[in-house]
Amino acid sequence: MSAHAHTDHHHGDHHHGDASGHGTLKGYVTGFVLALILTAIPFWLVMGDVFADAQTTALVIMALAVAQIIVHMVYFLHMNTKSEGGWTMLALIFTVVLVVITLSGSLWVMYHLNHNMMPVSAHDMRNMP
Repeated sequence: MSAHAHTDHHHGDHHHGDASGHGTLKGYVTGFVLALILTAIPFWLVMGDVFADAQTTALVIMALAVAQIIVHMVYFLHMNTKSEGGWTMLALIFTVVLVVITLSGSLWVMYHLNHNMMPVSAHDMRNMP
């Protein structure tokens, strides 16, 4: 009887306290197909010269990159609000906030340095006292 109780104890340990479970073949194939599509579309956009404006192309590619990051997190890293008691998602949100602050601050500083440090032309020199 004690051997049976010991075996049941080990079966409970296989879940490691995580509610998300592990991926299935269908989930991995779905993630792979989505990742493949989200990789092929930017190549098509650039090689086919779909948009006349390069800025529009860049914005669409960045949006597709964000979509691909989400696909990888959901289908391959199995991140959701239930895994690890929500701490995984909280760590992700914290990381995204730090990256946004760092990138936006860097772009702001570079823009203002570029704007304020532009070389003075000969035309502007004539107007100076």
